[in-house]
Amino acid sequence: MSDSPRNAAEPREVELKLVCAGPDLTVLAAHPRLPGAADVEPRQLVTTYFDTPKRDLHAAGLSLRVRATGGRHIQTVKAGAGDVGLFDRAEWEAEIAGDAPDPGAWAGTAAEAVLREADAPVERLFSTVVMRREFPVTQGESRILVTLDEGRVESPAGDAPLCEIELELKDGDPAELFQLAMALAETVPLRLSVHAKSAVGFGLIDGSSRSVVKAAAIELPEDASAGEVFRRVARACLRHMRLNETAFLEGGQPPEALHQIRVSLRRLRSALSLFAPMLEGDLRAAGFADEIKRVTEPFGHARNLDVFLGTTLPDLAVERPDAAGLEGLRERAESERERAYDGVLAILQNPQWRSLIIDFAGWVETGAWITQPAAAEDGKDFAARVLDKARGRLKKRGRGLKHLDPHTRHRARIAAKKLRYGAEFFSGLYHKEKAQRRQAKFGDALSDLQDHLGALNDLETARSMTESLSGPPMPGSDEAGSRDLLRDAADARSDLLDVKPFWR
Repeated sequence: MSDSPRNAAEPREVELKLVCAGPDLTVLAAHPRLPGAADVEPRQLVTTYFDTPKRDLHAAGLSLRVRATGGRHIQTVKAGAGDVGLFDRAEWEAEIAGDAPDPGAWAGTAAEAVLREADAPVERLFSTVVMRREFPVTQGESRILVTLDEGRVESPAGDAPLCEIELELKDGDPAELFQLAMALAETVPLRLSVHAKSAVGFGLIDGSSRSVVKAAAIELPEDASAGEVFRRVARACLRHMRLNETAFLEGGQPPEALHQIRVSLRRLRSALSLFAPMLEGDLRAAGFADEIKRVTEPFGHARNLDVFLGTTLPDLAVERPDAAGLEGLRERAESERERAYDGVLAILQNPQWRSLIIDFAGWVETGAWITQPAAAEDGKDFAARVLDKARGRLKKRGRGLKHLDPHTRHRARIAAKKLRYGAEFFSGLYHKEKAQRRQAKFGDALSDLQDHLGALNDLETARSMTESLSGPPMPGSDEAGSRDLLRDAADARSDLLDVKPFWR
């Protein structure tokens, strides 16, 4: 299911990776869909990962490892990891004499050219120690190798637990990997994995483990079809969400992680909307968009309280230190935020949420939309129509911006946000220098407009938040400041419309 060019001679593996907690593996071993799993004797695997001092292999998207098991040493080079959940990778394996990498065994692999150019020795970085159970399962017409791994990553910077379920497709339909995962997820709390084991190790040694992350640029081949663009965009949104979901659940629920979860889901919903002309032949598309919006509605309230407590009230305390009622308002907001965060946790820990994400990921990889004729359309042709329409919508909704009421202004802000996401989604299609210069100018103008509209929205949110908390009217409400922001937003809209679209 990879969109990268393939060499038919490359050995490949296609597997769905999921994560859970250690005790859940014991429960899974007794699952009726995994007959005989409890009788499989686990075997120990010790795997050491290597790279150059400058991490040349990692930068090239490759990993080099030597695995010791049963007195044998297997050297493996892997390439082309997927974005989230489903990993479709080229891999090269060879048995070697000892526990140090053998250059002869990486000859003819993707690592050979990288290491030749690097002209540097490889060094040990970290290891994994796992107890593994493997057994075959039939799902529909497919043969699947199920692997249950429990252990740890060991590095000079510290250790991290490992608890994974891998469903490797030996023969058949990738859709049946997701069907099996959905059946298993009814019993234990499974989540899509976003990391290969090597990525966990690199996260430890570079300090990025469980970090809050922003949306990453989406790499696209210049000749990508509309369907290829959509799949890569959807994968990127899911990966963005899952990384920050982990940061939220395991990192003490930082407000920035919640914010990035919301951003990822807004981007995902925008993608479903922007690609709707391509997806209209698949009835599940609209259902996913509606369900994701419905389930995650409480996230917005929690985020608004974060902004209110983290920015609005502190700014007001500086501007109006003698204003009455601020302390009481802060206490009520903190109490409300605690309840809101409880609601967010309840959603993220709900089996229905986890199943929704697995189901959606399966649809992205194997859904009926893939066979629609529109999915084969040239990506640039599709992008031009979509971005022209989004730009026209913003032009229309932002007309007379200085005089719009808050509700209509909010619709203009949403139009600007959707245009920005669309521009980011399709930007990787345009590789020429001229288009990239226009793209940067367009992005700056759009960001300027969004900043002003966002500041106006924050003022409206602060007012409504104060009212909902039964507090006094916001002291020092700055109507002059609102007028200035409206004027600046109107100017920014004019500037944006003067910028030549980079997709034309």
